[in-house]
Amino acid sequence: MTSPSRTSRLTGAWLKMPGNIRGILWLSIGAFLFSVTDVIVKQLGRKFDPTELALFRYGIGMIMLTPVFMRMGLEELKTKCIGTHILRMSLAMVAQLGIFITVINMPLADATAIFFSKPLFTTVVAVIVVSEVVSGRRWMATIVGFIGVVIMIQPGADTINPIALIGVGSALAFATANVLIRVMSDTEPPNRILFYYHIGGILVFTGPAIWFWTMPVGIEWLLLISIAVLTTLGMTCFVRAFSVGEANAVGPIEYIRLIYAALFGYFLFSEIPSIWTGVGATLIVASAIYIARDEARKAAAAS
Repeated sequence: MTSPSRTSRLTGAWLKMPGNIRGILWLSIGAFLFSVTDVIVKQLGRKFDPTELALFRYGIGMIMLTPVFMRMGLEELKTKCIGTHILRMSLAMVAQLGIFITVINMPLADATAIFFSKPLFTTVVAVIVVSEVVSGRRWMATIVGFIGVVIMIQPGADTINPIALIGVGSALAFATANVLIRVMSDTEPPNRILFYYHIGGILVFTGPAIWFWTMPVGIEWLLLISIAVLTTLGMTCFVRAFSVGEANAVGPIEYIRLIYAALFGYFLFSEIPSIWTGVGATLIVASAIYIARDEARKAAAAS
């Protein structure tokens, strides 16, 4: 058992670290938790329908966040933007289901690389939805990233993998949902958005999950619950990372998930990434890092 004095010394040593170092460590932990979640989803997906996995994701997440929602009270949870909430959570739920399907049916490294195309779609959607001004260099980075996506999908091959298209569609849907958060941010606090998101997920996925229901046994219950727990903990690590470190220094560390995914895929599922996965992922990650740094520069200039 750790003594209070030892705990305080460890806390003091942690707080003495530069903010960027702490942010990098937080983000590394969060990326690892998300990668472990993908492994669990892939394993459970051999037996359980993706809608059942989604129901556990939203249901357990709702239970974990209920104390936060109770502290807010009914008045704080009320909204005048219910239409925007429905649109945003519909896109996010479609994306979440698509992510599960992609992770279950594609090599982990491929699925992870495709999901990293989300910043590319965010650039395009932000221009259309909120009329964001984008520099020529950022457009070039976005185009390079999309070339990486095309390389991974390989449209010139004899058959295009439909699961890869689902993954790309999920990235687009999540990007659009995230841009809608910007639109809602003036009147809707984050916890209110989370409330409607989880309520919507439970309502939407309960029916299909019951229809395709497979009864968990033994440790499967714990694994199903861990999908929501690990996702919530991973999100918490990401929030802490960006609260103590600079976005342009901390953000690129997220791409360590590709390394985790490749290692987990190889050792647990005997997956060997193709050369096209490596080339495409490199282009996607390079362009996404440039976009993240461009966002950080804009934020610094605005402040």
